[in-house]
Amino acid sequence: MISQQDFQKLKYDTLKYFWGYDSFRDSQEEIINAVINENDSLVLLPTGAGKSLCYQLPALLKEGTCLVISPLLALMKDQVSQLKQRGIEAEYLSSELDEYDAEAVYDRCKDSLTKLLYVSPERLTNAQFLQNIEEIQLSFIAVDEAHCISEWGQDFRPSYQNIKEFRKNHPKIPCLALTATATPKVLEEIKNKLELKKPFVFQKSFKRENIRIFMDEVSDKFQRVFDILKHNNDSGIVYVRTRKDAEMLSEFLKKNQVKNVDYFHAGLTTKEKNTRQSHWNNSDNQVLISTNAFGMGIDKDNVRFVIHYSPAPSLENFYQEIGRAGRDGKDSFAFLLWNQQELLNFDEILKNQIPNKAEFLKIITYLYSIFQVAENELPEKVFQLNIQGIQNFTRLSKAKISNVLNFLHNQEIIYHNDNKSLSSMELLFNAEEIDQLPQKDAYFIELLLRTVSGITTHKVMFSEQQVSNKIGVSVPLIKERLKELQQKNYLEYVDGALSSIKFLRPRDERAINAAYWKLFEHIQKNKIQKWEEIKFFIENNDYCKMKLILAYFGEKNTKNCGQCSVCEKNKQSIFGKNISQQIINLLAKKPSTIEDLSVQLNYHSKNNILENLIFLLDSGKVKMLNFRTYALNHE
Repeated sequence: MISQQDFQKLKYDTLKYFWGYDSFRDSQEEIINAVINENDSLVLLPTGAGKSLCYQLPALLKEGTCLVISPLLALMKDQVSQLKQRGIEAEYLSSELDEYDAEAVYDRCKDSLTKLLYVSPERLTNAQFLQNIEEIQLSFIAVDEAHCISEWGQDFRPSYQNIKEFRKNHPKIPCLALTATATPKVLEEIKNKLELKKPFVFQKSFKRENIRIFMDEVSDKFQRVFDILKHNNDSGIVYVRTRKDAEMLSEFLKKNQVKNVDYFHAGLTTKEKNTRQSHWNNSDNQVLISTNAFGMGIDKDNVRFVIHYSPAPSLENFYQEIGRAGRDGKDSFAFLLWNQQELLNFDEILKNQIPNKAEFLKIITYLYSIFQVAENELPEKVFQLNIQGIQNFTRLSKAKISNVLNFLHNQEIIYHNDNKSLSSMELLFNAEEIDQLPQKDAYFIELLLRTVSGITTHKVMFSEQQVSNKIGVSVPLIKERLKELQQKNYLEYVDGALSSIKFLRPRDERAINAAYWKLFEHIQKNKIQKWEEIKFFIENNDYCKMKLILAYFGEKNTKNCGQCSVCEKNKQSIFGKNISQQIINLLAKKPSTIEDLSVQLNYHSKNNILENLIFLLDSGKVKMLNFRTYALNHE
């Protein structure tokens, strides 16, 4: 039996060896001790407080495999990739893995090689999984993003209800539930629905003393982002709504000589994403303009600012995203740019992306019809999906179609791959029978067998570009030939550059008409409520912004932060702040606009700067070069 002293040393040695830290943060050590002592625990730590370490480290110290339940495949992949880079044995199971790869994952767990196994909550009812898990020694269960179990959480996933049933079959295995964003109502629901037994509850205040929140009502957002970034020498993130916004804003800034920027969104290839994320991670002044595809698993401590080019869809999202700034405890900034017209536009966009029941059924029925899926049937094939085709047939907007596809994907009714990825291929006949094929087909398949290994035994991921480089045939021609061979049923081919779909549950008309529609409707209503809450947060000019966030997450009787845009305004309305000398110091370097001065003066309100400028103009210390630019008066 290991002594308490030796155990303490082992804990710190593990932290140092795999993560490079000498000490734990906040409540991390107490949470880890609770897990090791086999207590059920509920953890509410804000983004950036190091939740992942609370289950990853004890998983290394305990015997067996920790089962991590996570809602998003992208999140699972990201975590597993990071763990493997640290030299920690971790795997994930997902619908995109074929039986061959899944079997290899199970075998490593059975041999106690894998310390963390990531799965989606849907997998807990999968017969093959349940059969295999009986032969795997589980150390404990970690439920990540536990707020998904709540009907009032921002990402409600009914499949999280599966956890309770799964735990009944493994009653002695402790459970750790973790979330970064939960209201008191949601926390209570997590405890009840996971049936946590006398849980240890670890809860840290959501207050971030070092983040100053600014609401900026502006019409020309490109100009405002440029004004903020042109003096910037720090690392930051600019969150935008769409891929097009990311690309256009990045192009505009580069044209205006802001060099340290790049964009990031789900439409990039995996290689491009990894390159850009890695460059940003290792830089002290790189700014990434990104959709919310960027953010999962970020562990960069010197992010000095987060700009929301448009409002986030919920207060939970907003708080989580600004929480990526200032993790080193140093002063950081969060800007939210908005205008009244945009809020009205988003009201419309939200309404227009929600189909009624007839439209919802029309989209799903079309999917089953086009791929000839009969009632109770579950095809094994992966199909190429043409969104334009759905639009042409249903006469519905792309937004409504995407909304339904995302819903079906999140509920694991289908697996919808909309990202650029590697293509996949599998031979559908015995390779020894190749000489019985037409000569032209046999020749091309032989070329494939030489360049893509493994296609005779299982589905293989590959790059058409690499095949092209090896055999000297253009990529479009390779794709054309592969499609021809697929039509002849010689092989199964999925083009990774196109959207694809795999059905994960048999077609069930009754469930679609009743349960699925009811759930879809509930999620849409929740979405609208979350949007109304953040609109109030944006437009309200009477209450401290940090105080509003804390009240939303159930923290009562908190003080004003004293540094957000509302607190600054209130301070200056009581006594205008004299910053004349600071303005003179800046103008001594070069003539500037009010926007330039605002950014360089740590975002003092333009009204306060203007009041000081008027005083300096009156006293003859400053002059106007044109209607926007001010300079020192040396006369």
